[in-house]
Amino acid sequence: MTSARYGMIHGRFQPFHNGHLEYLKLALERCDTLIVGITNPDPMQTREDSASEHRHLAESNPFTFFERLLMVRDTLVEERIALDRVVVTPFPVNLPDRWRYYLPPGVTCYLRVFSAWEQSKAGRLADHGYAVEILQPGAIKEVEATEVRRRLREGENWRELVPPAVARVVAARPG
Repeated sequence: MTSARYGMIHGRFQPFHNGHLEYLKLALERCDTLIVGITNPDPMQTREDSASEHRHLAESNPFTFFERLLMVRDTLVEERIALDRVVVTPFPVNLPDRWRYYLPPGVTCYLRVFSAWEQSKAGRLADHGYAVEILQPGAIKEVEATEVRRRLREGENWRELVPPAVARVVAARPG
């Protein structure tokens, strides 16, 4: 059963990992159409934020918007999630004055809160008039994109932390 016409999740998805997939599925159960906002779509507009010390750094953002879009889209196809129920879009999380251009009226923003950063985003979205629902309050984060990136750099096993479709997108990168 759905409770919202439009729902939204967002993240950098650097890369899209198994925890992100779980987040997406939880939100999709609660809405008719899910908007997946990919944050930091343009590195020239990425801003430092006191609630998160690393999210603006180049080494924390190795994948382009297009690569991350492919990660999400290809995972949706592989998981047999109907593409007509999901809209993938850029989402300038650091520019709240622009959110209205990316989100429909009445959207419910679904978040999982694991740190001060997510709590800060929940507050900002609510302050700008968006309905916010925290998914699985008190849950413990099981996969960190920071760990996936570290394993990639160190040549360790990272594939177990991401959906197979993401592993293929990463493997297809030049270089």
